[in-house]
Amino acid sequence: MHDAASGSSVRPLDSIERRVLGVLIEKAKTTPDSYPLSLNAVVTGCNQKSNRDPVMTLDEEQVTRALNSLRASGAVAEVYGNGRLARYRHLAYEWLTTDREPAKEEVAILGELLVRGAQTEGDLRGRASRMDPIPDLDTLRSFLDTMAAKGLVTWLSPPGRGRMLTHGLLTPEQLAKVQAKLGTIASVVHPSPEPTAAVPQAAAPATTPTVSDADTGLAQRMQQLEATVADLAARLSAIEAKTA
Repeated sequence: MHDAASGSSVRPLDSIERRVLGVLIEKAKTTPDSYPLSLNAVVTGCNQKSNRDPVMTLDEEQVTRALNSLRASGAVAEVYGNGRLARYRHLAYEWLTTDREPAKEEVAILGELLVRGAQTEGDLRGRASRMDPIPDLDTLRSFLDTMAAKGLVTWLSPPGRGRMLTHGLLTPEQLAKVQAKLGTIASVVHPSPEPTAAVPQAAAPATTPTVSDADTGLAQRMQQLEATVADLAARLSAIEAKTA
């Protein structure tokens, strides 16, 4: 049996909650025979050095607090098997359902973003594909478009090669830190409003190049110097003629 979720509420997650939920999603897909996970297995998954950014060193108390808060939000459930040892599984499909249940690839994408954070589309496709196959970037982008409309994906750079993104489960303050670290401008994609007619703008009046006062003064000084040099040269020639 398992405990009843106290209600589903998608919300921003702190760094430990993100790591815990991401690990549960990842392990459900990559190691199904050992899933659901014991508390010790969740801690180990959170602290592993591969496919994690940043690498963390969490203890059981920190992970237990995150599990309890995720359970309260309906994102995680505590379950029991044949023994008395509590195990944990994610409820991401139920937690993220709005108009429809998310596709398994969407949950894999979110899980990868939760354990590794901001990354390029190309890196994300390769890494998420170890959980559920995503054959190419066009397929990835079709999933990302759906996730972006729900606010589950945040773009960190404009369309193009190497476009970066992260998950949308960040507070504005957390997102600002990600932007500052990467030197990017985030853009949360939402459904576009109805287009409005563009207001014509008056053409800017043509301008002609102007010479600054500094340029004018410099030209005058150059002319004075040239005249002085010419005068000195004439005087020198006169003196040489007298002494010849």
